Amino acid sequence: MPEHSAIAYLFPGQGSQYVGMGRELYDNFPAARAVFEEADEALGFALSRIVFAGPEETLKLTEHTQPAILTVSIAAARVLTPALAERGRTPAMAAGHSLGEYSAHVAAGTLSFADSVRAVRLRGRYMQEAVPAGEGAMAAILGLDAGLIQVICEQVSDQLTPLPKTPEAEGFDARLAVVSAANLNSPGQTVISGAVGAVERAAALCKEAGAKRTVMLPVSAPFHCALMQPARDALARDLVALEFRDPKFPVAANVSASLVFGGAAARDALIAQVTGAVRWVECIHLLMARGATHFVEVGPGRVLSGLMRQIQGKDAAVPVLNVEDGASLEKTLAGLSGS
Repeated sequence: MPEHSAIAYLFPGQGSQYVGMGRELYDNFPAARAVFEEADEALGFALSRIVFAGPEETLKLTEHTQPAILTVSIAAARVLTPALAERGRTPAMAAGHSLGEYSAHVAAGTLSFADSVRAVRLRGRYMQEAVPAGEGAMAAILGLDAGLIQVICEQVSDQLTPLPKTPEAEGFDARLAVVSAANLNSPGQTVISGAVGAVERAAALCKEAGAKRTVMLPVSAPFHCALMQPARDALARDLVALEFRDPKFPVAANVSASLVFGGAAARDALIAQVTGAVRWVECIHLLMARGATHFVEVGPGRVLSGLMRQIQGKDAAVPVLNVEDGASLEKTLAGLSGS
């Protein structure tokens, strides 16, 4: 592929799902239909039925949502990539937001789809089970510098942690003081995660510090923070047992905002991201610095496209396209023609 036309795939994470996603691909593209059929076989139940017909509450269960988004994303990729190849093009690099990092590695050939869809279902289950319902929380902080947000989180953790060898320290549960930046999504949007009381306190202080808005999110668990350590430990045991190959094209790792070129490094990054922050802004800047000239969001929704507009600002130099159905596929292929 010519250096002047480097395509970067972006794969969405949890929150992009909707009932009926991927159905048009399933109905019209044999390669996409094969992905859904492989998912159903690998999982031992009809995930496709949940994706296409819901109900929404069933699809929103984390252990269903994660394999569902992965499946739709890979169905889209397996339609898009051959279409690009027919035009003499291939993806040059990729990134995925949280769960989407798995999709990126499947697309890059690092992991088999069957292994990945089983792994992310367990990942969803482990994350759900890591923290009892009602004890964890996440909040979106809008319009405040990410560095200041992290400082506030650290202050809250310090304030909630009693001094050693004091009566309060005896029997203190350190998990109650956990709060940290979990998703650095755009310059104006950072999500924090941790224990309910700590998140609420940090959100209030962020508002006092000048945040435009703070929004408690309707999530089932506090993702990407230290409270996810049990999930990380369980998932690590599963991923160590899987075959990881060197990716065909580099994938940006959420936790380090660096490119991964080897299978072992890919596994380590996927394990670390369970408790680590998603450094999405840095990942996007990295891909741009590596020469990405076009971004294509591959999978359901346009959440990442919206974040891209925020990251690039008014002077958006890199076009953002998407593929989630036949119409968007044709539009994207047209947008890439002649570039």
